[in-house]
Amino acid sequence: MSTFDGLVAVVTGGASGIGAAIATRLHDDGAHVVVLDRDLPAGEPAPVPGLPDDVRGLRADVTDSEGVRAAVEQVVAAYGQIDILVNNAGIGAQGTVADNDDAEWARVLDVNVVGMARASRACLPHLRASEHAAIVNVSSIAATAGLPQRALYTASKGAVLALTRAMAADHVREGIRVNCVSPGTVDTPWIGRLLDAADDPGAERAALEARQPHERLVDPTEVAGAVAYLASPASTSTVGVSLAVDGGMHELRLRPR
Repeated sequence: MSTFDGLVAVVTGGASGIGAAIATRLHDDGAHVVVLDRDLPAGEPAPVPGLPDDVRGLRADVTDSEGVRAAVEQVVAAYGQIDILVNNAGIGAQGTVADNDDAEWARVLDVNVVGMARASRACLPHLRASEHAAIVNVSSIAATAGLPQRALYTASKGAVLALTRAMAADHVREGIRVNCVSPGTVDTPWIGRLLDAADDPGAERAALEARQPHERLVDPTEVAGAVAYLASPASTSTVGVSLAVDGGMHELRLRPR
């Protein structure tokens, strides 16, 4: 019997990058998986390019409360339940505290923080009916380590970490476990675009690799493995934690070579 047999998982931002790796891992472990992503076509649940054939996708933008609610109801209509929500949808931001205007601050926080609240709010009534309910939020090493040129992004992911703990306290006695995963720098399309825009992409990649103690970027499948652990029905005493997947970046202080 697979870990998630008979369970239904929703993954926001699941059409690419970390979200796609999470959707694939939960599917491979037995879950029925539906990804919500603003880049998918509108309409009924449909296969998602690049994901296993029986993973389904729905168009939904986490900044649109009604759109998220409607997509969640489509999932329930198709599968009868929701047991797992992975709040993965997010966007990046660069610069110091002075480099982004008010509109950009509002845009990033709306996606990265309020978007998680919207998806959770829509799923909560269905999660309360599940015997194996779990929410996993995707935070970041940026929530706990001061990274240069990431003020806005760091603020959003710090909020995700705090939100995770508050949600865990609110819902643990309803039988809903809430945790988060905090990756280091992950080898995703967004990081690829940043590297492509750098003056020296090779040197920039080497610098990103070097700041993680295991000296490489995190693979999306490693983040997916952590999410699978946190969402698993076998992890019933794991509540309100942040699980680092960062090659030791948060805890280790190695001497220079």
